[in-house]
Amino acid sequence: MPAYMIVTAKISDRDRFIEGYGKAAGALVAKMGGRYVLRGPGATLLEGAFGDGASMVISEWPDKATAERFWQSPEYQEVKKLREGIADCQVLLIEAPAIGSI
Repeated sequence: MPAYMIVTAKISDRDRFIEGYGKAAGALVAKMGGRYVLRGPGATLLEGAFGDGASMVISEWPDKATAERFWQSPEYQEVKKLREGIADCQVLLIEAPAIGSI
């Protein structure tokens, strides 16, 4: 069953984030079997306490194990350092039927 990684990110330096972390993470997602379903800034918070104005990213993975391998990989641990101090992130991983099949 596919898995989806859902990221909400409050970014303080968007240009630095995109040029550093965004490019490196995007290449690694593709290399490790994922694909982006959604990437966009400016989320509107309707309920809760985190995410107003944040960027949202959803990536799709063949399965949860593949997504977890990406997340725990030494390569991603290095890439993740590129967002330190410029982004506050909340990351969720969930298994669900393929988008469009519900």
